[in-house]
Amino acid sequence: DVESPGFAIPDSSAEIQSEECLRFACRAYDNVDAAGQSPEWMQRRLAQAGMRPISILVDLTNYVMLELGQPLHAFDREKLAEQRIVVRHAKPGEKLTTLNGLEHELDGQMMICDALKPVGVPGVMGGLETEVTDGTTKLLLESANFRHTTVRKTRKQLGLNTEASYRFERCVDPNGVVRAIERFTQLLIESQARVSYSNIVDLYPGRDEWGPVALRLERANRLLGMTIGADAAEGYLRNLGFDLSVSHDPVTTFQVVPPSWRPDIVREIDLVEELGRVHGYERIPNELPIGQTPVGGPKGHLFRVDLIREAMVRAGFIQVMSHSLRDLHPLDALGERIGPKNPGSPEMAWLRNSNLPCLAEAAIRNGGKDVHLFEIGKVFTSTLEYRSLGVLSTGSLQPAHWRKSESVAADFYSLKGTIKSAFQSVEIPLEFRPRCAEDPRLHPTRSADIMLGGQNLGWLAQIHPNVAEAVGLSEETILAEVNLDALESGTVQDIAYKPLSRNPSVRRDISIEISKSTAFDSVERALRQACGDVLERQWLFDVYEGKGIAVGNHSLSVALQFRKHGGNFTDEEANQVRERAVAALVELGAKPR
Repeated sequence: DVESPGFAIPDSSAEIQSEECLRFACRAYDNVDAAGQSPEWMQRRLAQAGMRPISILVDLTNYVMLELGQPLHAFDREKLAEQRIVVRHAKPGEKLTTLNGLEHELDGQMMICDALKPVGVPGVMGGLETEVTDGTTKLLLESANFRHTTVRKTRKQLGLNTEASYRFERCVDPNGVVRAIERFTQLLIESQARVSYSNIVDLYPGRDEWGPVALRLERANRLLGMTIGADAAEGYLRNLGFDLSVSHDPVTTFQVVPPSWRPDIVREIDLVEELGRVHGYERIPNELPIGQTPVGGPKGHLFRVDLIREAMVRAGFIQVMSHSLRDLHPLDALGERIGPKNPGSPEMAWLRNSNLPCLAEAAIRNGGKDVHLFEIGKVFTSTLEYRSLGVLSTGSLQPAHWRKSESVAADFYSLKGTIKSAFQSVEIPLEFRPRCAEDPRLHPTRSADIMLGGQNLGWLAQIHPNVAEAVGLSEETILAEVNLDALESGTVQDIAYKPLSRNPSVRRDISIEISKSTAFDSVERALRQACGDVLERQWLFDVYEGKGIAVGNHSLSVALQFRKHGGNFTDEEANQVRERAVAALVELGAKPR
């Protein structure tokens, strides 16, 4: 303990204006002989610790830092404007010359300032203008605690590295701030009896109340794989500076309050690690692991995305993987673009907001025709990041054959069927509606929105001729984009699996005349609801219009495949299901043929 203060300084001698400063304390000293030397024993200890003795004040701050772990900084009080300290953020354009003689231009960093200007980098280094010299007789000693991430950020921005910053970056005990000032005062008075000192101004806005952490000894022993007794565990924790109380009902439980210098102790597992470390990891017995091995691979939404990827590959599409950074492109989506502040090159200056530019470039690299590509990857808008499925299809759907048979070319309906089948494989029934939004990338009359339960997931369209010419693709190129992360919403049901049936299937065909304005999706939906679970598959195999069909109508022929689990369909049962299907289509406005 030191004697009572010889004079007083007002509480306004220090002010905190930044939330990054958790605690700030200071004390003033008069009649200081800054030119004096520290005691020989202190110089010897500093040298043994790898520090060069310099002067009494510098040696004292270094010695206290090594002894207590709390960095200190001394200012020449007469060089501080209004002899006060303000912890605030630097204003744009302010400058500071640090003790190493380098000038730094500041912009928003937290700084130690006097009433007018910055005088030090908090937790790192003091300023040259307020440096203590041999002529210093009035001293202001700073002891503070700062948020460790802020110290590291400022140090890296200014290119500084000191013993103080090394400690602050790894967290310093906030309750050691005043203790370090008292220790400095004690050592200074022992060396210079004429020194007088003031009260301590202590500001502590970042005070934390450390609550207890529950530690179940039974669980700790199970996790460590060895037995630690209650008395031994209590002794280990108390020796480490923890306060605790013990409850033995129904199991031994400790309520542990960590000391202020251990901010890393926040959960039960942290205390378990401390017990294992002190008791000795070498005492953990060698035993084979026990327990169940979980099934590997993706789960939930990511598993559904993988199944969609596999379905696209089975449909004959080739997966592309592209870089997220790229240049601007005619197929970019509308909206504000974002990118890194310091791009490596102009070709990588923007984050993509669509997968289509990458697919278009990949298609051109591979000839630009008869290519069918897809990519599942992240796209970025100014406010959102999500996983998107992008598809590009152009040219023949089948490779050339020696029989020279005519191959079907990709069109709007072929890609629609592919996307619909891919999502049906994960039991997601997509709907397609005429697209209302205008998009300069897309053909104005050959596009559709992809819907799920009233939610817009994406779109399917033919490329606009002008854009096709600009990027070097065929005008018949078909494009699609689907937001896969939107499938995580509650409108998607879990995939239901059922065993394969050993019983044969039964086919029934239906031919109807129906208005062309009726979407085939509504026909499929009506058949699915009317037939129920026995409907295994349905497909359209003929479309006719002409003689015998009213103007504005067409004839559709649909095949229905039924299968019963655990039994065979009789002709009568199959016909009954077919009759229900016909009745449902009649309600839709169709006429049987």
